[in-house]
This record gives sequence, C-alpha cells and structure tokens, in this order.
Amino acid sequence: MRLSIEELERRMDDLRADMRRAAAAGHSDLVRDLRVELRGLEGEWDKALAGLARERPARTAGPSGPTPAASLLPLREQVHHALTLLTVPAAPRLIVAVHQAFFGASIPNARLTSLRRDEEKSFRSAPFARPYYLCPALTADRLAPSRGLLSVSTWPLVDRLVGPLSPRVHFLVSAIKIAEAIERAPEYVPEAVRLLARFAANIPGGGDGREPGTVASAARAELVIHEETDRIAREKAAKRTQRLTDVQRLFGVRLEAVSLVEDAG
Repeated sequence: MRLSIEELERRMDDLRADMRRAAAAGHSDLVRDLRVELRGLEGEWDKALAGLARERPARTAGPSGPTPAASLLPLREQVHHALTLLTVPAAPRLIVAVHQAFFGASIPNARLTSLRRDEEKSFRSAPFARPYYLCPALTADRLAPSRGLLSVSTWPLVDRLVGPLSPRVHFLVSAIKIAEAIERAPEYVPEAVRLLARFAANIPGGGDGREPGTVASAARAELVIHEETDRIAREKAAKRTQRLTDVQRLFGVRLEAVSLVEDAG
C-alpha cells in the first residue's frame, strides 16, 4: 500500500530517531540498515512530492492577479513539508516561499511567529507525544535558540546547530534542494524558478536561475569549501549538549539562565 506524503514524513522522522539511538548505542550495523531504509523512503517522498505538484490547487484570481490557494493542512504540517524539502534550518520567509512554490498554497507569515512558542508549550505539557516538533535552530556558541530559524526535532542535533559558517552552508544546501525539486517536478513551476533565481544571483557561476543543474553545480562547488569546517564546528558544539534537558536540546538554553550560572561562578 502506497503511503501518503504525511505518512512518509512521519516514518522518515521515526527512522532518523531510531538511527540516532542506534548510533548512541554503538550499533553501526543497525545504523547502516536503517539508513538504507531511509534512503528508500526519501525516494518515495520525492515521487509523492512530484505528485503533489501535478495536483496543485487551482489559483483564484484577485484584484492584483492570481492568489495562492490556502491549504487545508495544519500549519505545522505545511512548515514541516517545506523544511523536509530544504533539509536545513530556515527562516520563515523562505519556508513561506518554498511551500507556496512547490505545494501550491500560501502560509500566513504572521502565524509562524507564535508557532514555535506553541510547539514548546505542547512539548512541555506532553514530552514526545508528537512524532516531531518544530523547534528553533540552536546557536553553536551558547546553545541558545537562534532567532528566526526553524528546524525539525527529529533531525540530528548537529544539523540543528548554527555555527559561524552555517548561514552560508544552509543557503547553498537550500539552493541545491530547490534546484533538485524543480528538476523532479513534472511541469514548469514559475514560482520555484523565480525563487531559485534569487539564490543563483548570490552564487558565483549560478547563472540566472533558469537552469537548475547549473545552480546546483555552482552551489556544490562552493559548498565543498565551507562544509567540512562548518560541520566540525557544529560537531564540537554538539558534544556540549550532553547535560542539557530534553527541553533545552529542542528549544535551547535561555540566555538569562546562563547569565545567572556565570554570575554565581
């Protein structure tokens, strides 16, 4: 039986969590087997995404032209779709643009402001009751919530950390993922191409954005320069999270609490 895109995402999140636990326990063979299963599900997710593009909701005409249709999915699921496509922490504006371009529905930007608070409140009241939570990326230096960047709780912690080079790495990875999604789409998606053009303008050799392959190749070439240094910095920061509570690992250390501890010392 073919799974829906929501079911695929939940299963992918479960597998990532299983991989994290297996890695922590030193079960390398299990990690390898789970990774193979995850890659298979990611392929099915790609096909499901292409199917969504073929079934895009109709646009309704407004005073200034076509208006994106509203989605019937809960807001958190819409945001999860966009972040799953990008695979890296992202700002609300990018999340809104990606969802509108690839899923054919608009996300009310103003509602994203309170979403993170709602997710933390839900987690505190019933920890791990949901298959995933939308949480902030964490700064590598203070392990504090990064202002304006959302991530997914089931991602490995190192992928939710933001170091000095991370903004550029995330920019390049986002460009690659958007380009790949455009290439998978069964038809021309003007909104996605316009979004990719904005990335291409800030990537040496990216062209004008009309050729997704060119943008992705240019982004990968620059990514090689920054990726390893960025990961080393984030992995180093991740080692300092062992004493954090579950809430702090997902939603960050409050700077006020850190200041009190430092003052007491």
